[in-house]
Amino acid sequence: MPQLLLELFSEEIPARMQAGAARDLERMASERLKAAGLTWDALTTYAGPRRLTLVIDGLPTATPDRSEELKGPRANAPEQALEGFLRKTGLTRDQLTERDGVLFAVIDQKGVETTSVIPGMVEGVIRDFPWPKSMRWADATLRWVRPLKRILCLFDGKVVDFAIADGSPDGQIVSGDTTEGHRFMGAKRPLKIRDFADYRKQLEANYVVLDVADRKLKILEAAKAACSAKGLALVDDDGLLDEVAGLAEWPTPILGDMDPQFLDLPPEVVRLSMKVHQKYFAVRDPQTGKLAPNFIVVANVEASDGGVALAAGNSRVLSARLNDARFFWDEDQKVGFDAWLEKLSGVTFHAKLGTMAERVDRIAALAREIAPLVGADADQAEKAARLAKADLASGMVGEFPELQGVMGGYYARAFGLDDAVADAIRDHYKPQGPADTVPTAPLTVAVALADKLDTLVGFFAIDEKPTGSKDPFALRRAALGVIRLILDNEARIGLSSDAVSATLAGLSKIERAVDKLSVDGEVVAFFADRLKVLLRDQGKRHDLVDAVFALGDDDLVRIVRRVEALDAFLATDDGANLLAGYKRASNILKAEEKKGPIPTGAVATGLANQPAAETTLAMAAAAASTAVETALEAEDFAAAMTALAALRAPVDAFFTDVLVNSDVAEERENRLKLLGQVRAVMGQVADFGLVAG
Repeated sequence: MPQLLLELFSEEIPARMQAGAARDLERMASERLKAAGLTWDALTTYAGPRRLTLVIDGLPTATPDRSEELKGPRANAPEQALEGFLRKTGLTRDQLTERDGVLFAVIDQKGVETTSVIPGMVEGVIRDFPWPKSMRWADATLRWVRPLKRILCLFDGKVVDFAIADGSPDGQIVSGDTTEGHRFMGAKRPLKIRDFADYRKQLEANYVVLDVADRKLKILEAAKAACSAKGLALVDDDGLLDEVAGLAEWPTPILGDMDPQFLDLPPEVVRLSMKVHQKYFAVRDPQTGKLAPNFIVVANVEASDGGVALAAGNSRVLSARLNDARFFWDEDQKVGFDAWLEKLSGVTFHAKLGTMAERVDRIAALAREIAPLVGADADQAEKAARLAKADLASGMVGEFPELQGVMGGYYARAFGLDDAVADAIRDHYKPQGPADTVPTAPLTVAVALADKLDTLVGFFAIDEKPTGSKDPFALRRAALGVIRLILDNEARIGLSSDAVSATLAGLSKIERAVDKLSVDGEVVAFFADRLKVLLRDQGKRHDLVDAVFALGDDDLVRIVRRVEALDAFLATDDGANLLAGYKRASNILKAEEKKGPIPTGAVATGLANQPAAETTLAMAAAAASTAVETALEAEDFAAAMTALAALRAPVDAFFTDVLVNSDVAEERENRLKLLGQVRAVMGQVADFGLVAG
């Protein structure tokens, strides 16, 4: 079947926008073609520095004939209703059909040639394209990320003729069958294209690698080969690789030299100067693991001298950048923490949450409270927390915000502070994402928890909670960070009793009155939602988190252990059958509760004509209650589940042999007491009513 090839050729597309643009092109083209009734075998998009490309294989030559039935008014409806329906359908009264007193219109649409659909699809995509930023040129009404130069559009090897007005001196961009190769190394004439295979082949012959995956591979292989030839190793950086792959159509890595004197700067400073300002990859010595006095620059040309002049020029530019970094490094060490902390008094954290200095005071007080709970020294925790944000006022972090915390750790060591304090300052932002490492040093854990809790609870207190997909203050990330810090370090901290209440105490001075009870409940519920996400990613059932949280426990370590034990129990036959028994008992009790209170008290045994199954269940429930209580006190949740498992057979037998709603009031009351006791025993472990199944 025919193939559609579309290329939108423009001036340089920013690298950060290319991946999203490829996805948007695929989505928008698909939506418009499907709306026309078209299907296809395969659709692929490509994005590069100067072009967006779409290729669709197996597209039919025409849209299918379609018949659509529209339901209208009743046959005896007022005349105005009938006239409105006729105007909508474009039919006359005698063209309508009647069924069961209702009028229907059948509208037949003949298929049209695909080539008549494509121009509208392309123009719709271009005019509605959701670039994060776009521009107009000349006096154009057309917007694109950069001036749009060409439109290549072939269907079944032939040009699809159309033009799009752009307000330029030529007045329009006309579709055609030509494109351009590399800006400098490609042919100086347009390339005439027949189909996608020819398109890709000609582009490569003219120094354009179409697929971003191929550009990345080309960069990595050539960069590693250049390093290996000198006995060096490339420092991997996936983010930088994504960026440079979007900057060059024919990426050519070149190994350059840098002045070794700059290696006495912190390695993070050197790497970030290379990456942020110059888009260079750092290089390391594989023997020592330390940075080498080299770098990899990805050029967009193949130089005739092998890149010698390019490397030398980039080396000079890098030296200038690193001289700036050295200036910040030297000047910052002349200032110190006291001056930086004073500057924080003039920095607003949030209008409703005060200055950064006030936030530092809150974090320091909270870190002191948390320290004993994680095995850290309270005085050291307060000291580290008080210094943790100071580097925000330093020159280096002003230039490289990504180094906040990291530079604080370096400066702390430079000023002679304890290594543990320096590590806490450096790592207190961790973990910053699901792939980030979790600190384990007690002092760091105390400061990291204090920092995240102050952020999370503070914004909840001023009613700046996440909504839908919006989370401007990264509170979901903060909550997940707290959860991972607690779980990975098995810190026995009560979310409500220890963490949230202590944080709210520090926030008591904010101008807006805080409803502590409300905030406490909202924050704990928010933690429950985040914990469900974390456990779901680990393959755990999210409904079990609800079932355990419903007990009011706020110790995350204990909650997760209980969820894991409950998960394992419900995976057994005993667990599954007991859950079914619980739901049956619970449904009976709920129905009775609508009539009045459920009778409570001791379950009688030895009654006249009492079924053996009733007596057996009463004894089993009493024994299970004691065993479960003992196991829970010891936090032996596996033993608690084993105790519950002993109820499975007696519960099954009870529902088989015993009629709960007996005509004898004494029997009925005793059996309801027994079901209530079974529900209460199981409720010690979890709220089984919230368990799916």
